[in-house]
Amino acid sequence: MRTLKDRLAIALSTWFGAGLSPFAPGTLGSLGALPFAYLAQMLGGNIAVLAFAALSYGAGLWAARQYLRLFGGDDPREVVIDEVAGQSLLLAAFAPSWQAYAAGFVLFRAFDVLKPWPVSWADQKIKGAPGVMLDDVLAALYGIAALALLQLLGVPGVSLVF
Repeated sequence: MRTLKDRLAIALSTWFGAGLSPFAPGTLGSLGALPFAYLAQMLGGNIAVLAFAALSYGAGLWAARQYLRLFGGDDPREVVIDEVAGQSLLLAAFAPSWQAYAAGFVLFRAFDVLKPWPVSWADQKIKGAPGVMLDDVLAALYGIAALALLQLLGVPGVSLVF
């Protein structure tokens, strides 16, 4: 029988079941971050989105550690709170617009899947909950850089807030 702590860790790790999808759980986890990031942005601006990303990261470290203890594995595909934290971090850098959210979603997923260095290094070398979480933060940083480039190229609706 699972304790309340175990059930909470499973719910957070899988982002309330999004990660349990047999089809593209990471993509669903990233999609699941969008309404939370948007709500945070509308209520408190980009600082609130950054706070949500940090909270997701901290909660993800705890929840992923518990999930790995319960079920094992290095980076189970059903654990998607790392996508929530990474996607939110990327969105915290940009003014809210459908263009920034759409491009940010696509770019984050691309860098999370392709794993350019050092994303791949973190994914392969750092074990446990920190490894689960860190590669998505690094993928978000690539996404921020790519969106900044889109802004420099004049793509409408994409603008950094700092």
